[in-house]
Amino acid sequence: MTAASGLAALGESALGVPLPLRIRAWDGSEAGPADAPLVHVRSRRALRRLLWQPGELGLARAYVTGDLDAPRGAADLDAGLRAMWRLAHSVDRARPAPARLARTVLSAGRAVQLGVLGPRPAAPACEARLSGDLHTRDRDRRAISHHYDLSNEFYALVLDDTMAYSCGYYPTPATTLAQAQPAKLDLICTKLGLEPGMTLLDVGCGWGSLSLHAAERYGVRVTGVTISAQQHRWVSDAIAEGGLGDRAEVLLRDYRALSPASYDAVASIEMGEHVGQQNYPTYVATLHRHLAPGGHLLLQQMSRHAGTAPGGGPFIESYIAPDMHMRPLPETLSFVEAAGFEVRGVQALREHYVRTAADWLAKLEARYDDAVALVGEELARVWRLYLVGGGLAFEEGRMGVDQILARRPAGRPA
Repeated sequence: MTAASGLAALGESALGVPLPLRIRAWDGSEAGPADAPLVHVRSRRALRRLLWQPGELGLARAYVTGDLDAPRGAADLDAGLRAMWRLAHSVDRARPAPARLARTVLSAGRAVQLGVLGPRPAAPACEARLSGDLHTRDRDRRAISHHYDLSNEFYALVLDDTMAYSCGYYPTPATTLAQAQPAKLDLICTKLGLEPGMTLLDVGCGWGSLSLHAAERYGVRVTGVTISAQQHRWVSDAIAEGGLGDRAEVLLRDYRALSPASYDAVASIEMGEHVGQQNYPTYVATLHRHLAPGGHLLLQQMSRHAGTAPGGGPFIESYIAPDMHMRPLPETLSFVEAAGFEVRGVQALREHYVRTAADWLAKLEARYDDAVALVGEELARVWRLYLVGGGLAFEEGRMGVDQILARRPAGRPA
């Protein structure tokens, strides 16, 4: 028995179904359907990781460290990683206990034959390791820093020129990423009814895409807010370079520490996922308090399908966005209404995130060697897996994203 055929048999005995993959083992042998996506098991350690941590997290650790791989080349890479993700999710889903026990015993015997048993391998160094109580200001700052302070230069490789790190808006099949992000920004500004001289609070402003766009294109006076030191530096430099100092400012500040002020409009783009379930009422109450009566709020926020992981799953929670909490859309709308807002409209953008993730992935692949030089091989592989897996989650409907337009009714107290 070759190593590859042994691996195929091990996978089939563990799952109870044929593997939808072609496997290349560490000894060069291959097994599986010739037309199936190819996965390269470079080391026995890859199997050890999967045996110690079956499912998504084990797969992520094996791939991030290079113990498990898919061929370079956009089509093959995407197909291989998608097949592995789907397989990992099938493992994560619970099976009847007797069947699971029988398969575990059978799998252990094959694992011994392959020589893959051994101590638990160390987790990759780039996994998030946060301590302290959830969603304190200090822990939130460290959670945001883990992801967003990676490297401004790295994000410039992946994102478009606006540096918008959120779902784009693709009005036609021919729309490009470079067109989709400004289209999204125009959509937001139009919904908010922005006009010259109005004031806008941009909570969780990222690299300033909306703040700069609204100030430059709509003549609005904007205050952006972020707790990422690198984002703050980037936006500050962009304001100075664009000569927008009289219309835009960016604060390095937690949303809970904002000084009393009232704005004609408020926006928060894909930040609400990071504030936590317990703090969400505080978050929307803060947005309400800083919005003038009669003004509009635009929330763009990711959601999850009922029954899926609030944090997006073990990989997202460990590598990308620790402490993230998504909820089904109706729950978010309930929080928004409870804060005193009147919901005026909801626009689903799920399919648009599929295209956004695919476009980001294409940019990453085109500059992959540059990405490795900036952040290292492990983090570059994290991002490759993140964009493939994230796109798949939106494609399959496990995650969604929506623009929620709400109004603070005039005449009601804060």
